[in-house]
Amino acid sequence: MIMDSLPLPKELLTAARIFSKAGYQCWLVGGALRDGLSGRPTDDFDLATDAKPREVMRLFHRTIPTGVKHGTVTILLGKHQFETTTFRCDGSYSDGRRPDQVTYARDIREDLARRDFTINAMAWNLVNGGLFDPHDGKSDLNRRIIRAIGSPAARFNEDALRKIRACRFAAQLGFTIDTDTLKAINPSGLENLSVERIWDELKKILTAPQPSIAFRLFRQTGLLRELIPPLDRCADEALNNRERENMYEHGLAVCDAVPSADYTLRAAALFHDIGKKSDSNEKISCEACSADIAAQQLLHLKASKADTEKITRLIIHHGIHGCSEWSDADVRRFIIRAGKNILDDLLTLRKADISTYGANCPLKTEHIDELAKRIAEILRHGDPLTIKELKINGRQIMEELDMRPSSEIGMLQRYLLECVIENPPLNNYENLLELAKKYRRK
Repeated sequence: MIMDSLPLPKELLTAARIFSKAGYQCWLVGGALRDGLSGRPTDDFDLATDAKPREVMRLFHRTIPTGVKHGTVTILLGKHQFETTTFRCDGSYSDGRRPDQVTYARDIREDLARRDFTINAMAWNLVNGGLFDPHDGKSDLNRRIIRAIGSPAARFNEDALRKIRACRFAAQLGFTIDTDTLKAINPSGLENLSVERIWDELKKILTAPQPSIAFRLFRQTGLLRELIPPLDRCADEALNNRERENMYEHGLAVCDAVPSADYTLRAAALFHDIGKKSDSNEKISCEACSADIAAQQLLHLKASKADTEKITRLIIHHGIHGCSEWSDADVRRFIIRAGKNILDDLLTLRKADISTYGANCPLKTEHIDELAKRIAEILRHGDPLTIKELKINGRQIMEELDMRPSSEIGMLQRYLLECVIENPPLNNYENLLELAKKYRRK
């Protein structure tokens, strides 16, 4: 059977039977069908039906009115959610983002004609098991081609986000964009898109098996200078001591080398050297410059505060040098400086960075592996790393040394913490009190 590679949940077939019994059609559409036909696992099933939203909500006990005005209702069956949309044909797109009005279509053929690419314009009849493929999407799927339905320019004028989506599918699926479709991709219309929609697409690209495919297509088509201007400018900056590669290519290489589908880690990889200047002799930290540029770009894209903070912290602290010569105290200071919650990602980022340099890099991935072991041992041992972990607190210091609240208390605590970072066994009440007394006598 053509769909044997995609196991369908029994709840999906139950939904199809409910529709059929009530006299309505029910088709599996979108990414689940595309992925199923190409042997990729999926758990995101979208349905198309001729039942109107109110009728869908009447047929099923548990539903969510996801986007009723656009004909979409989410059906809840067991542990599954099925986004279900009434057949529709979109009107004109005067703003290049969304249809001016949505009209319900008569059949599945009209519904599929409004979609973006042929590989997304197929439908599987869940009742009789037949594939409906009026735009030869299965053929393009087999040939690994991304092709717009009908006129590429018309499809992109309807919604400019489709230009980004074409590049995203190329990165996610490893497909090639059809020549005529690629020629129609340009920056026109991107200014009409909300930055939230753009950031959502970029996040999906960053979780693709090879994000560089999409970013190279962005560069080739001119989209990059509109989407991420600093990254586009980065392509013109030669990376230190590298004759044939620049910072843009290096960022892409590290992004691909990160063995994770975490978009924040991949974003940090992409931006990690974006502030480096090939002709600069200044001692300003390129990590700090890169983090600042990344923060500005993420602010523009309206990324969440948490994502922005994590990405910029990874960039700031990724420059791990000479760690094979660090003392245990140096390792403890590194943990404090970077923060425990990003250590794993930070070491992963640095290993990916090192791996792109080959034999030219004095720091080896083995050094990072050894650092990871030392960090794990320090954390397992419970070495004190914060003022709160000191065995004497500010109130006790004031009582023992007859001091009043002042900034000197904080200075004294920071001194004591530095002492125990150098020598953790000092962290007991008597030792810390004696150290505090000596510090005050200086």
